[in-house]
Amino acid sequence: MHQKRSYAVVLVVSTLVGILEVALTVVVVLLYVQTQPPPDRAPNYVEIGAALVGTVPLIGFISFLLSLVFVLPAVALADLLSRWLGRHAAWWSAPLIVAALLAPPVFGFAAYNDTQTRATLLFWVSATASLSLGAVIALPRGEELLGRVARWGTGVVVGTGLFGALGLAVGLLPAYEPPAIGPQTMVGLWNDRMGHDLVFTSDGRVTATGVGGRYANDYPTDPSPGCWGSGTWVYEGGRDVWTQRVRIDIPGCSWPAWEVGGTAEDPRIFQHIGGSGSGDLYRLDKTPDGSWPRGSTSASPR
Repeated sequence: MHQKRSYAVVLVVSTLVGILEVALTVVVVLLYVQTQPPPDRAPNYVEIGAALVGTVPLIGFISFLLSLVFVLPAVALADLLSRWLGRHAAWWSAPLIVAALLAPPVFGFAAYNDTQTRATLLFWVSATASLSLGAVIALPRGEELLGRVARWGTGVVVGTGLFGALGLAVGLLPAYEPPAIGPQTMVGLWNDRMGHDLVFTSDGRVTATGVGGRYANDYPTDPSPGCWGSGTWVYEGGRDVWTQRVRIDIPGCSWPAWEVGGTAEDPRIFQHIGGSGSGDLYRLDKTPDGSWPRGSTSASPR
């Protein structure tokens, strides 16, 4: 005789699985960020961490609500089907029931808001997979189920973080590093996507057009003319890709050496702005083939 199911346990387990899924997603995203070029404004991880901690109750409530509306009915219906089709029917029927329960609200919302079919299908499949995991994990009967889910789920989240950090440390995961450029890469047009440019030539000359400046229309109380003029440049390889620099000498333009970032396909040079430790960058992107980059206003008057 099967042990009687506690649907309260199903609800709690499914809610816990939802919270653990969010935690695992956060860990994976943080690991992925370490493989990408840093943004122009460095993230404040203290604020992000505080925000995540503050949203735990909200995440828990949303997970509880979704479990109540979709997972709990799916498990109950799967139990009913297992009486007719055999006790193993619950394992394959629960995900199908979750998908069926999700379909009306998802596709109804998409139709009302004229959402793209591909995006709707992707969301439906992702939501079905996430909620089905909670349903399937909650199917076994037993008093120790909640404890096992808490222990194993926490272990998966923590283990993913530890192994990911280890993989970054030993090189199994491709941690981000700047591209190894050279003097040949510098030759050409570099643009800040606000219409300000540096043009490097192979003979060591460089021309600046408002670099570092801002538009008076955008900053009427604090417009900056930026740097204009011609001068020389030199590329310094440094000890490694992190210490390579580009030094630019233009009369009237006081700049420290430019650092290198981006990727091999999309190299960039940048300066730290806003004071020491601000984390804000002013960057110039290499424009391929001398064409104007998307979003640049250099090709047409502002």
